[in-house]
Amino acid sequence: MTETLMSRVLAATGGGRPAPEQGTTPAVEPPAAEATPAQVDAVQAYLDKHGDAFAASLPKTVSLEEFQAAVAALLPKVAGCTPASLRLALLTCARFGLVPDGYEAAIQVQGKRAVFVPTYKGYVRLMYRSGLVASVHCGLVHEHDEWKVRPSAPAPDDFTLTTRPDLDEEERGKALFAYAFVTLKDGSRSQVVYVNRTKAAEVRDTWSYGYQLAEQQGRRDSYWHQHFDHGMQKTALKQLFPWVPTSAELVALAQADDAGERGDVQIVHAPRTEAEALAAEAERAHRAAEGSQETAPLPVKRSKQGRTYRGKKQRGGRKGRVS
Repeated sequence: MTETLMSRVLAATGGGRPAPEQGTTPAVEPPAAEATPAQVDAVQAYLDKHGDAFAASLPKTVSLEEFQAAVAALLPKVAGCTPASLRLALLTCARFGLVPDGYEAAIQVQGKRAVFVPTYKGYVRLMYRSGLVASVHCGLVHEHDEWKVRPSAPAPDDFTLTTRPDLDEEERGKALFAYAFVTLKDGSRSQVVYVNRTKAAEVRDTWSYGYQLAEQQGRRDSYWHQHFDHGMQKTALKQLFPWVPTSAELVALAQADDAGERGDVQIVHAPRTEAEALAAEAERAHRAAEGSQETAPLPVKRSKQGRTYRGKKQRGGRKGRVS
């Protein structure tokens, strides 16, 4: 039997258990409380232990100090996540050269898992970094803007938008749809892609495990809850991919983003020497977040010499080990 997104959410929140008697409310796992200072300190020490991995992952354009400052600011909200998932989310963020400060990337909580979430601005940054496009345009059309879409007309007459800069966001009215297009190096312009609120909500409801989990838990703290319009813009940028040249890095970013949306392990871009161990750790954390009722620790394997290990041996002496 194929497991659906909703069935996984129900399992994570207790909804997969036998239905309660009529007139009663099913028990829902309460949202994780903000971490205590002691928990934050412990997680900070754990991340500091792996500081060399973050330093090696970051490109020269992002300093380790800037990255660490952003991590320190978000720790009170994410320190309750499993260390393996938090480490993986931050390593993935670092390897794309993004800072988890909510501007180009964020770290969201899904049950006990930390999840790397690139924003639409993170996508724009990597599109520029690829060197394959001259400019990127991604915006919102509001109900009081003047706009016209004529698909059969040549660019730039196929899409025109007039806004009033003297109006603030509230005066412009609700965002109706997002648009995205790029100008290529030769001066030509790509197709314009549009995503309205209905389409964005369909993508959210179909693919976002984090959104559905938050809904089941009675919370409104998922990325889609807090930044629907940004999610609409990101969806437009991702739907632009078939019409524009994309780098391997940009494709990998979309793969990591999609994995996080589905509630899967974001192993894309993990260090090669650590990929297997991180995947195993993150998968265990994933199962725990999805409502496993088993509290016993995982069995520890022992070699004939009595040494303990948690899976296949890593070759290469100390280099192959994962702390």
